[in-house]
Amino acid sequence: MVRKITNKLLILTLFVSCLMPIQVHGEADQPFQMAALSEDAILFQEIPSIYTASKYEQKVTEAPSSVSIVTAEEISKYGYRTLADLLGSIRGFYTTYDRNYNYLGIRGFGPPGDFNSRVLLLVDGHRLNDANYYTASIGTEFVLDVDLIDRVEVVRGPSSSLYGTNAFFGVINVITRNGRQLKGAELSGEAGTFDTYKGRLSYGDKFQNGMEMLLSGSYYDSDGDDELFYNEFNNPNDNYGVVVDSDDDRYYSLFGKVSYHDLTLQGAYVERDKDIPTAPWDTEFNFDKTDTKDIQTYLDLKYEHYYADKFGVLARLFWDRYDDYGDYLYDYADPGDPPYLVVNKDVTYGRWWGTELQLSKTLFDKHKAIIGAEYRDNYKQDQKNLDEEIYLIDHRSSTNWAVFVQDEFMIFKDLTLNAGVRYDDYDSFGDTTNPRIALVYDPFEKTTFKLLYGEAFRAPNTYELYYHDGFETQKPNPDLDAENIKTYELVCEQYFGERIRWTAGGFYYEIDDLISQELDPADDLLFFNNVEDVKAKGVELELEGKWENGWTGRVSYTYQETEDEERDKPLPNSPKHLAKVNVIMPLIGKHLFLGLEEQYTSKRKTVWREDANGFLTIRENINGFFVTNLTLFNQHLIKGLDLSASVYNLFDKGYSDPGGGEHLQNQIKQDGRVFRFKLTYAF
Repeated sequence: MVRKITNKLLILTLFVSCLMPIQVHGEADQPFQMAALSEDAILFQEIPSIYTASKYEQKVTEAPSSVSIVTAEEISKYGYRTLADLLGSIRGFYTTYDRNYNYLGIRGFGPPGDFNSRVLLLVDGHRLNDANYYTASIGTEFVLDVDLIDRVEVVRGPSSSLYGTNAFFGVINVITRNGRQLKGAELSGEAGTFDTYKGRLSYGDKFQNGMEMLLSGSYYDSDGDDELFYNEFNNPNDNYGVVVDSDDDRYYSLFGKVSYHDLTLQGAYVERDKDIPTAPWDTEFNFDKTDTKDIQTYLDLKYEHYYADKFGVLARLFWDRYDDYGDYLYDYADPGDPPYLVVNKDVTYGRWWGTELQLSKTLFDKHKAIIGAEYRDNYKQDQKNLDEEIYLIDHRSSTNWAVFVQDEFMIFKDLTLNAGVRYDDYDSFGDTTNPRIALVYDPFEKTTFKLLYGEAFRAPNTYELYYHDGFETQKPNPDLDAENIKTYELVCEQYFGERIRWTAGGFYYEIDDLISQELDPADDLLFFNNVEDVKAKGVELELEGKWENGWTGRVSYTYQETEDEERDKPLPNSPKHLAKVNVIMPLIGKHLFLGLEEQYTSKRKTVWREDANGFLTIRENINGFFVTNLTLFNQHLIKGLDLSASVYNLFDKGYSDPGGGEHLQNQIKQDGRVFRFKLTYAF
């Protein structure tokens, strides 16, 4: 492994050295500056800073990855309702919705019905991916109200060298607001299409003794679309394909954060119920008895201090809970008999705690080194499936631990090497080592080239390892290995003046041992196995600007090709083209703004379906589409009062997302034009 890493580092170094101008010896001795920045400094400096890429503050031009930042101002002025709305606006990202959960696609990879387990989701550095499915929840089941977000940092590319499992395609770190930003109470209310209502009450402040706090509670209720049509159920027994009043969505959430000097204690709770109108897993159609409930909560105690000698300490202790309840309505009657309706219950319980320690130190004014360790005890990873009979009761527990090291070394004034490696050990599959290497070259004052290489893994989850339904259709596979990815990337970032930034990049990745479900011909049972290899390549372009008169915007285009090597075919739900335009226009001074968002997604393939002979060959094309969203945002009309009105899918475009294998539908139609009105009053 060491020899492989050394060879790759040598190749990368030689490649970039061909581009380097001759250096004057004195320039190589410039001091290395990497002091931690305050959050206020991050928000208002010319080139923004990011924490997530290296686990310490650095300018985005110095980060060893391609990054994006979305601020609270953009969330308000574009009218984002969920984290999924926000992420769908980012270069190279796209989302799908199966009328139960939102799923995230990154760089052409977004299997329908996936658990979002190949991206790591953090809140203030706390890992949110659960212990059973490794799910990153981004819809209404997300643990945090989007109004409490200060900014979202998105890091593309493999980051297992710092974060371990799930940091496969990237890391999303949601940074929350602080109490001093509220300076009192804040009341917010929303109303919209489908009898949708939401309320929030928050309080925050910073006190003279140095203590700072933020407390918030939210409630959301939506009836959803009262009539949905699915042609696959177009028969008299299924109401001719029309499902009525089965799209409800409800949640309530709590969030609290208290800080005193270097200590921060925070926690969150969300409970969400969602009716499922699509009749997945062969459930009965046009009944409101099929639904899911998600409960997620966490507590996180963090100590963070930076000493005068450029030595930093971060220690974290955390506890998490994730429960998932699924009720699925079936008709167990024999053919010709009266209906015999039974609710099958699928239940998952997850409990875990862990700790993290990280030390950082600037050495010889040229090195920024960090070393860290993590431990996690998943003391409850239980799964149940039952109705009138018990099909599965599986009690599991596991532990994993890791150590990592990273060094940022200023080779010359304009050339920096960032290299790191992490070792993880799991009860389930064993150990894995994952490196990351980046060369960051600044030939001119506002020009940056980044040459990046990284490896990452995703550990098999307990559902893939141990779930079965009493061996009716599915069996476990405890011998699963981890998935692995290798990514090569070249990024160019160019600033024009002080207001415009241009980003261009190309990427190539290979996935080995991708976990997929297949049929065992020996017993005709489904099981998860390491069976797929994937290759992909793409180009990402983005132009963004921000001006003093209030105009801001960004335009991006992504071209991507993904291929299932076994079938030599494109992956399902993998658009070749993504284009996005986001513009905020001031209409009346600093009071009234128009937020305009245009998104284009090209055609996609649906999942593989069985033909008459039982082979997975049948797929459909889903047409590409444009969607336009519009928000009018009025701030400080009256002191402390903000108003907004949003129209989503302004031109009422009919479009669909691919359905997962659990659905009879190849395509699941999305909402047409919908409205939202919002009022926020701070006092």
